[in-house]
Amino acid sequence: MKLDSVHVYRFARYLLPDYYWFIPNNTKEIYLSFDDGPTLELTEIILNILAKKNVKATFFLVGENVLEYPDLYNSILEDGHRVGNHSFNHLKGWKISKNEYVENVIKASDYIHSNLFRPPYGKISYGQGKLLKSDYKIIMWSILTRDYDKNTSPEQCLYRANKAKTGDVIVFHDNIKAQENMLYALPRFIDFAQEKGFVFNTIPEL
Repeated sequence: MKLDSVHVYRFARYLLPDYYWFIPNNTKEIYLSFDDGPTLELTEIILNILAKKNVKATFFLVGENVLEYPDLYNSILEDGHRVGNHSFNHLKGWKISKNEYVENVIKASDYIHSNLFRPPYGKISYGQGKLLKSDYKIIMWSILTRDYDKNTSPEQCLYRANKAKTGDVIVFHDNIKAQENMLYALPRFIDFAQEKGFVFNTIPEL
């Protein structure tokens, strides 16, 4: 089983109960999120789509990208969205030591002011998570659109997103690899969800 399937497997939530996989609520709220930005030009397109559709989202940002594009970081905040830490160099936690991983997250926090953290690729060791939990809420997901996958079509990406239910945390990507699928699926998904009565909100204080 892969951890990055459309709806994460129950065993993953069971093994990592201190992480946030979905956010229960009684108001039909769902939580749109974007990983890997900010990305030159693409982030602005995403922000324009969200503004036109009156949707708020949470952006899990890579520190080196924020350092390179601070104006885009500010634009995300000015538009009323929330930001989260996605490490400084988009590291795979399973391949490095816990101390190196945590230091990289802390380095990103110099540029990304948030107590939310999402591990790149969803790969984080028990030791890394244990060290980070004292300062961060670790946000995973319940729906991964796989917009970055070259074997995923735009229609498949939309189909996955449209499975959203109340409390789901949905992941799209703010990067060039995912651009075609994401830009096809995002506005259509928003329209579909709003027609179903869902409300988009930023990930709340937890």
